[in-house]
Amino acid sequence: MANIVIVGTQWGDEGKGKIVDLLAEYADIVVRFQGGNNAGHTMVVNGEKFISHLVPSGILQKKLCVIGNGVVVDPQVLLEEIDYLESRGVSVGPDNLMVCEKAHVIMPYHKKIDVCMENKKGDCKIGTTGRGIGPCYDDKVSRRGIRFVELVDPDLLKEKLSVILEEKNFILEKYLSCEAISSENILNEFNSYAKRLAPFIKNVSVIINNAIRDGKQVLFEGAQGTHLDVDHGTYPYVTSSNTVSGNACCGSGVGPKVITGIIGIVKAYTTRVGEGPFPTELFDETGEYIQKKGAEFGATTGRKRRCGWLDTVLLTNAARLNSLTGLAITKLDVLGGLETLKICTGYEYKGKIITEVPAGIKALAACKPVYEEMPGWKEDISDIRSFKDLPDTTRNYLKMIEKLVDIPIDIISVGPGRNETIVLKNPF
Repeated sequence: MANIVIVGTQWGDEGKGKIVDLLAEYADIVVRFQGGNNAGHTMVVNGEKFISHLVPSGILQKKLCVIGNGVVVDPQVLLEEIDYLESRGVSVGPDNLMVCEKAHVIMPYHKKIDVCMENKKGDCKIGTTGRGIGPCYDDKVSRRGIRFVELVDPDLLKEKLSVILEEKNFILEKYLSCEAISSENILNEFNSYAKRLAPFIKNVSVIINNAIRDGKQVLFEGAQGTHLDVDHGTYPYVTSSNTVSGNACCGSGVGPKVITGIIGIVKAYTTRVGEGPFPTELFDETGEYIQKKGAEFGATTGRKRRCGWLDTVLLTNAARLNSLTGLAITKLDVLGGLETLKICTGYEYKGKIITEVPAGIKALAACKPVYEEMPGWKEDISDIRSFKDLPDTTRNYLKMIEKLVDIPIDIISVGPGRNETIVLKNPF
């Protein structure tokens, strides 16, 4: 029996959706444990592309999918996603999708405050997606949130809204110079959501733990990446939840002893969406080549991703924070055609070489990458399904990553399709 956690090791967009979709074949349950619809997973199956934002990637493998208590959920987006998947021939219902009754609900005032607050910051904006994720987590930790268990209780929802909106409308009108929100409009809209979603809402902690007790295998799916973690990331240019592996337990209602493996997803280079320091970012034709060949646009926002060389200072940091047991390298094929590759092995900061990520944003922004150069490869590797068949230079690149991070590579993705993968070790 194996219970595996999948986490991103960079700033998100590492290709977690594909790896979860791939490994879901061996799991009985796939659990999303944090974040909201600011995340986006892209999966390609038999040439068809599917994008999910809340529903776990395992839905394509017809597995039981669970949205845990650590996720903040926009009911409208969830229902739209269910309808989208159904329209694509993917069956989604209460028998294969469950939402934790303790998960918090993103309300209209969360989204409005998110957008207005970001606009107010001007040049100091942090690059939020404007989907209300941060404000919803704000209300969660300040004990003003609305959970799904309250959403399906019309009287309690009305009572809570009357108190919450007094504060939110004051902030919107007096501080942000925005229009107030009507309680009646929210109640009408969200009562209709509650009726449709009620069959999906369960005590998922009990369901997951009972399944593990019965010998079922669980795949825990994270969103974003380690360096967007609210505690351990490049604060304040982070998301509003804990993205590291430890939150798989907190965000789904299981204890740590049930976890048997933690796979870190690593893009063969590095990308970042939005603001924040990025030591290995490329501003030349190589960066443009990677961006275009890798089709680096956000699955959720459509924003162009910033691109740079692989940073093993970040990767080693992620290995420590997550207790990684294995790596999955994605988009390795994108580097094909480059004559020379570089891997960042350290930072030059104030005349010294450091191998840890500074906590301060100014310090990280002042770091200059120290590179190890390696020859690239010209071959198209997308059809290769065995490690030994990869070009020597490709294998050397992968071996260097393993050496620098001291974590074995279990999976290598050489294309977007589920089948375009080399599995060296199945964590299940």
